[in-house]
Amino acid sequence: MKVSIRDARRWAISSQHLDGRGARTMDEALTTLRCLQLDPIAVVANSHHLVLRSRLGNYDRGELDKRMWEDRSLFEYWAHAASIVLTEDYPLHQALMRVYPRGKSAYGRRVAEFLRGNTELHNHILERLREAGPLPAAEFEDRAVVPWVSGGWTTGRNVERMLDVLWFRGEIMVAARRGGKRLWDLASRCLPAGLDRTPLPDEEVVEASADHALRALGIAREQDIEQHFVRERYPGLTAALAKLVADGRATKVTLEDDPTPWYLHADRTPPGDWSPRTTLLSPFDNLICDRARTERLWDFAFRTEMYVPKANRQYGYYVLPILHCDRLIGRVAPRLNRRKGVLEIEGVYSEPSAPANAAKGVSHAITELATFLGATRIDYTGPVPDQWRTALTRN
Repeated sequence: MKVSIRDARRWAISSQHLDGRGARTMDEALTTLRCLQLDPIAVVANSHHLVLRSRLGNYDRGELDKRMWEDRSLFEYWAHAASIVLTEDYPLHQALMRVYPRGKSAYGRRVAEFLRGNTELHNHILERLREAGPLPAAEFEDRAVVPWVSGGWTTGRNVERMLDVLWFRGEIMVAARRGGKRLWDLASRCLPAGLDRTPLPDEEVVEASADHALRALGIAREQDIEQHFVRERYPGLTAALAKLVADGRATKVTLEDDPTPWYLHADRTPPGDWSPRTTLLSPFDNLICDRARTERLWDFAFRTEMYVPKANRQYGYYVLPILHCDRLIGRVAPRLNRRKGVLEIEGVYSEPSAPANAAKGVSHAITELATFLGATRIDYTGPVPDQWRTALTRN
């Protein structure tokens, strides 16, 4: 079966609930996505809220908190990055917990040495949590014997590093957040009482993870799946994909002008049933979190510039890609002035091939974002494409 680039894009977008139909419920969105990347930057709103907004519209953010901290149907763990994940997927994430620190890389050896050399700090954290948890990082003494040394900003932050190691190992979990800061507790107190924690065989973990990843991606190469959901945790992926094909859960297809095999998930809606829309994406949205795949399918080179000196930025500090129909046509650089209730647009940038008639859709997408954020006004303070200027500045 041969697939066109246009159809591949539409399969990917509709699989992510980013077409005109969106997701009907939070359950539907979460069941498909399987993870929401966490990012502390809140120039507009936290990334996970922007991801759900693009699919659900002006949803109740309190519902997500309830699932996280009351129902415990979601928890924080490492997927393709630090993320909110489904508790029902605990057996899949448990595969990393069992082997962390894993591998024979220099980094893996360094983490293992840090853990082995700091038994007292390890035990101190667990004892403090057992007695008084949940607790923030500041409540633990630094009893490290072997200090953590890195080439970056984590050097000397022994308590924080040990907390991360114990989190990766599944010994502790994030029990709540206070002002954005994590409160830690023993994992046994954070997981639902009836959760089956029996480890699954590696083959079952990889097969289930690949099925989830391909369903979310809609259409993908093996290397795309490797970079999605539980990134780089797919030993034996080739065999797992062959089984999905044999079981009728996936079909091997050919993308035009690409000799690499692509896989199409059996649950995906045919691209003929297509409902376009225009929306703004989080810079960490699940659709575009794999930059190489984004460039391959949409010819859209996207990089964040948060850590680029201001004078060297091409677009801005915090930039949201514009999804229009089945294309990525530009970028918006917004900033929420919470004190004034104003959504400041520091720049709108269109791709060279962006259509002039997308202006109305882009304007509506910016208005939708402002409504979600509770902004009462939109101010354009930076450059705007001439072809879109009238429609945008009329906001």
